[in-house]
Amino acid sequence: MTKTKSGLRTLLLSVLMSAPGPLVVGLGLLAGRSSTQIADFVRRSAELLAIIASYVVYRITTRDGVCDEKRRAGLEKCSNTFVGAMMGVGGAFMILLALTSEARDKGNVIPGLVIAVLGVIANSAFWWKYTRLNKAEPNAILRVQSRLYRAKSLVDGCVSAALLSVVIAPASPVSRWLDFAGSLIVAVYLIWCGGRTIREALGKKNDMQKSIE
Repeated sequence: MTKTKSGLRTLLLSVLMSAPGPLVVGLGLLAGRSSTQIADFVRRSAELLAIIASYVVYRITTRDGVCDEKRRAGLEKCSNTFVGAMMGVGGAFMILLALTSEARDKGNVIPGLVIAVLGVIANSAFWWKYTRLNKAEPNAILRVQSRLYRAKSLVDGCVSAALLSVVIAPASPVSRWLDFAGSLIVAVYLIWCGGRTIREALGKKNDMQKSIE
């Protein structure tokens, strides 16, 4: 029960800390037009929906007497499939945006850069926390959240590098290519993680004891 409460608190904290991200990055788009920054806004919005869904399902499935094993497995399957789908949707949108965006002045991308750098720190901490919780009490929701936050940490690192290049040399061909490459790398990794999560959710219904690889 103690570990379950810790999982609930961690998921709730994830929701609260993820909620301002899309808003801040979205406001930053009023001043900056980096393709990486726009893609990051879409990605953060999709991930926020996925984290909220995971929190709701985890809260339902960990209440004593609320769910039998079959219903619990079904809800976890739906939640993890949704998380994977949101990752894939975000990645697909990012590829489309990167391929169709114009090479122009990117404007002020500092708000997006600040959020990305803070994201590396916060998401790495959540990655560690979810991995630890899942090892202590294996749970399908916590396992997928650990994978999501591992992806978020690596993606924010890539976004930080791309936006930093725009800040340092906004008009150079190098910054434009890094911005473009940053979007593509982020997108491909998200689609890969999302596809893997969906395959596991649909193909391994009873595999709730699997630990993070």
